[in-house]
Amino acid sequence: MQAVLRASWLWIAALCVFFATASPAPAASPTTNECEAVPSAILGRPVRVCVALPADYRSDTSKRYPVLYFLHGLFENETSWSERGGEQVLDDLLNQGQVGKFLVVLPDGGRDFYVDSMDGHERYEDFFIQELVPAIDQKYRTIPNAAARGISGSSMGGYGALHLGMRHPDVFGSASAHSAALLPKFPNPLPTEGRWGFYARVLQGPFGSPLNEAYWEANNPLTLAEHPENFRNLKLYFDCGDQDRYGFNEGAGLLDQILTAHGFPHEYHLRPGGHGWAYLDQYMKYSLLFHWKYFESASKP
Repeated sequence: MQAVLRASWLWIAALCVFFATASPAPAASPTTNECEAVPSAILGRPVRVCVALPADYRSDTSKRYPVLYFLHGLFENETSWSERGGEQVLDDLLNQGQVGKFLVVLPDGGRDFYVDSMDGHERYEDFFIQELVPAIDQKYRTIPNAAARGISGSSMGGYGALHLGMRHPDVFGSASAHSAALLPKFPNPLPTEGRWGFYARVLQGPFGSPLNEAYWEANNPLTLAEHPENFRNLKLYFDCGDQDRYGFNEGAGLLDQILTAHGFPHEYHLRPGGHGWAYLDQYMKYSLLFHWKYFESASKP
């Protein structure tokens, strides 16, 4: 009987050791968001901005962090990233040890496409570069150089990320875009209905009313890509769904062709899927991994 009891206890002890060693490590603390209104003399109004902070930001006060600026899509705002799943994608990568810690800055871009409007009324690009980036570097413990600063976005925000990255490689060392709003040359005359009619109505705010095609072309990443010597050191990633409902996969393919023809190194993927957060939930991780690859080097002493 004693032998049976002793064997039973040994078996129970072995099970305890097994489950103790086989249990997954506890998940790391998630990122936390803080939101505020950043004043802007250029825009003449404050801009709502959220910042996703690593879990140890408050406790390890000697540490500095890379920064990723993420630009939302049309009809969204500064809270969309945290509310629609972007924060969870980042936390999952952190918990899996696939990326290290960095700040994510999430500004409200309205419907400005992150450019200065043609009429000069909304100088959003000037605000972004001259006021927002310096304000973030002043308030937070960032690594304040281009190598440790990236920009990303989706749809309208993807357009903005490519535009700002290509125009300001002294500010951003890496740029990425998902489902960027890249449009080939406008039809003439411009239809008033259907997809192109929708584009025309959306673009009139930043690009003139009636829509000024020359101003659109001057800011278009497809145009900027024709002169990669202007952003020769920029690290660049973009992807798009093969069933994008706005047809942005056509523009993404054209951007890939232009950059390839100029011999500019970049990473492009046409992925199975559509447009919006269902697409981002699957594929945003690839842009975060892309940026971390360069942030990691910039973070080393």
